Amino acid sequence: MNDVTRPGVAPCDLDAVEAIVRASGTSFYRGMRILPPDQRHAMYAIYAFCRIVDDIADDESDFGTKLPRLVAWRERIAGLYRGEADGPVTRSLVAAVKRFTLRQVDFIAVIDGMQMDAESVIVAPDLATLDLYCDRVAAAVGRLSVRVFGDASPVADRVAYALGRALQLTNILRDLAEDAERGRLYLPREYLDAAAVPHDPNAALAAPGLDTVCARVAALARSYFHDAESAMAACDRRAMRPARLMGATYAAILQRLERRGWRHPEHRVSLPKWQKLWLAMRFGVGR
Repeated sequence: MNDVTRPGVAPCDLDAVEAIVRASGTSFYRGMRILPPDQRHAMYAIYAFCRIVDDIADDESDFGTKLPRLVAWRERIAGLYRGEADGPVTRSLVAAVKRFTLRQVDFIAVIDGMQMDAESVIVAPDLATLDLYCDRVAAAVGRLSVRVFGDASPVADRVAYALGRALQLTNILRDLAEDAERGRLYLPREYLDAAAVPHDPNAALAAPGLDTVCARVAALARSYFHDAESAMAACDRRAMRPARLMGATYAAILQRLERRGWRHPEHRVSLPKWQKLWLAMRFGVGR
């Protein structure tokens, strides 16, 4: 890395990181605003890191071009634990690591997950591979997040384990058509084979057995939502406010997906503004 410094977090760095999150258009930006400033800035920095490495994985260039960029981020993450940084995101992450005792292994797991997407086109992974992918790209982010939220206990890691899988499986169901356009299919091989659904992404979306496959994935996601709620009950209630909000939001998306059905996955499901506001009031503000 070049121009390495040992920084504090300047307002201009915080603004730059927040701009990355805001530009992504995600509801995460508004959802995290319920947090106090130090927690909010840490979460924005974690999200910005995830966004950057995800963009590397999704780049249309070949893996040989992507790999050095992912390796550079592995080096940057190692540098965080020496107090080193080379830009607004890493300077913000250095502060977050120190303030919330974030674990290096969780950052590396996120990069490992993005590398799974970068090095090959994922099509019909077996259940074990899908579970590993969900752990890396979602649950690892959860393990970082619960520490920022204020609970570093083993049961908080259980929340991250279950909620991360629930959120990622919901994303997979919501993004079926978008992923198919990129030649990807994240539905598990065992479910596809049991329902005689082909592994080709576009053929799978037109197959009669798709409903059965998606219903099984939705049921798996619901079981993880339930497990996450059970684990949250044993955690610090205030610390779990953001996790409850994210869980409730994605559970509502899953419910809308099930109501819509799987015949037209190109019709993207989202929550109306009134429901987002209601969920924020119920699980966020003042809880």
